[in-house]
Amino acid sequence: MPRKSKRAERKQDDEEEATSKEAAQEAPTSASLYEVLGVERTATHEEIRKAYHRLALRLHPDKNPGDQNAKEKFQALQDVIAVLGDPEKRKVYDETGSTEDAELSNEVVQGLYQFFKAVFKPVTEDDIEEFAASYQGSESETQDLKNLYTKCKGNMDIVFDRLMCSDPQQDSHRFMDLINEAISAGELKEYDVYKRWAKKIAKKPRPVAQKRPKRGKTSEGSEASLFAIISNRQKQRNSMDSLAAALEAKYSGNEKSKKSKVKHQEPSEEEFEAAQKRIAERMKARGK
Repeated sequence: MPRKSKRAERKQDDEEEATSKEAAQEAPTSASLYEVLGVERTATHEEIRKAYHRLALRLHPDKNPGDQNAKEKFQALQDVIAVLGDPEKRKVYDETGSTEDAELSNEVVQGLYQFFKAVFKPVTEDDIEEFAASYQGSESETQDLKNLYTKCKGNMDIVFDRLMCSDPQQDSHRFMDLINEAISAGELKEYDVYKRWAKKIAKKPRPVAQKRPKRGKTSEGSEASLFAIISNRQKQRNSMDSLAAALEAKYSGNEKSKKSKVKHQEPSEEEFEAAQKRIAERMKARGK
């Protein structure tokens, strides 16, 4: 058999290297988790978390009673954030394109991506109020809390990061009561990280119950209703990120609002900060 010349061998090596590079570049994007969330591969953790919340609200089983696959879709999205929300797992995914999770096959990821492209629709302020009013304190919220507690192994910082409509300032004691009750009943495991968190929370005074503002007929009333829900969270997080977390508090439906013919738009960062300041001033004035 004739021996290949060095020139031919170099050419073959170059072709193989080019093929390998091309495959490496295409592998991670064939069914990209970033595409599912609608973010760039360079997205920050906060951008990923914000996008996850927005999409999770569209998949919650309670908002899709007619979809027999709603639970599976919601779980798949949970698996997506478990990868992209974890720095180490995200690094492995970026380098290999593999999630190491049988539940996140390319077919599942691609299905989620197509689903979100089809159902995405802006969320309005009225949507937020309606969803928060029905979700907070419900059995659905309690079950979501328990599921996330187990999934996050008792890390309440992550639980608050992922649970819809949750506010560490307002809900910590309430969630602690629910989790402690479930632990006593043998439903949940008591993790050390949770015990340390609960010990700190127990030493803090319980928040004063706040009545949910009634919807106003003016834009100012609607604005107050929106920001009252998220005013405490804004103290800890970036303002635009906080706004997104609140706007994520409702799945978009297929029906248009019958109360208004005006198309709602998400407030700009300047509008958000101005509204936040006005609410803070009102709350301060009422306390005098």
